[in-house]
Amino acid sequence: MNESRLLEHIARRSADLHGHGPVIVGPGDDCAVLRGSSGSMLITVDHLVEGRHYEPGTDIDLIARKAVARSVSDIAAMAGTPTWALATGALSDDMTQQQADELFERMSHWARHWGCPLVGGDIALMPRVGDTPGPTVLTVTVAGHTHPTRGPVLRSAARIGDDVYITGSVGASFSGGHHLRFEPRIAQAGWLADRLGDALGAMIDLSDGLGRDAGRVARASGVRIELDAARFPLRDPSRSPIAAAGDGEDYELLMTVRPGADLPDSIALGGDAPVPLTRIGRVCAGQGCVILTSGGDTIDATGLGWDHTSNG
Repeated sequence: MNESRLLEHIARRSADLHGHGPVIVGPGDDCAVLRGSSGSMLITVDHLVEGRHYEPGTDIDLIARKAVARSVSDIAAMAGTPTWALATGALSDDMTQQQADELFERMSHWARHWGCPLVGGDIALMPRVGDTPGPTVLTVTVAGHTHPTRGPVLRSAARIGDDVYITGSVGASFSGGHHLRFEPRIAQAGWLADRLGDALGAMIDLSDGLGRDAGRVARASGVRIELDAARFPLRDPSRSPIAAAGDGEDYELLMTVRPGADLPDSIALGGDAPVPLTRIGRVCAGQGCVILTSGGDTIDATGLGWDHTSNG
């Protein structure tokens, strides 16, 4: 099974949902966009599977943090503000009562930390397979408000001539532990929407890899994205840019910006450390997403990334 093909199938099947009741944007973006009585709202859901998204034995606080942060990052990708959350847990039957209590205590803590307190959910026990305990699976739904002036920033809004930027750095997220400690770019996304307005084109959070996620923006927008490997800000300088583009789990923002926009080299907000902002490519006519190497090669980037359905 191929995750990207399955997601494309779901998006095609759901294309007729636009305008169905409150639906403004359905499957195919980082969040659904729904029409409410006081404006539009965002809603997203993500799950965290033991053995795939984190290793058994990982600190419970880090598991809880990542479970919430993944969905909060989707809200950031639309330049929204998280407001509330729901959580479900199918818990491994070798988890003790103390561990379960701590897990949901820490999930509640992190949800409040990002402004989306848990307002409900459900708990079940994961059955064993023979003598092997089933993995713990956590699912978190987060809702949020769209940006008050820019509105939701969609994957489909890239235009020919746009520059392509990313926040932070990419690559080696699993090996360095970044995937457990990343900070969803809620504040930075809001700052970009405030500063750029309609000059902020498309945006996506890099959960599945720079190459694959940039390819999703290109596909949704009907354009070609060209990325310059020499410009990639690498988390691990010893990692090759091509490998880093496929590592996944970066949870940075990739965005397109209309030409001529005045952007700084970093986003400094309050007392937090500045977050680098790097121009890494451009949007042009055509289709797909490619990486241009320093040696003059052109590499198809659309398959570079993390596949949550792969057994490899």
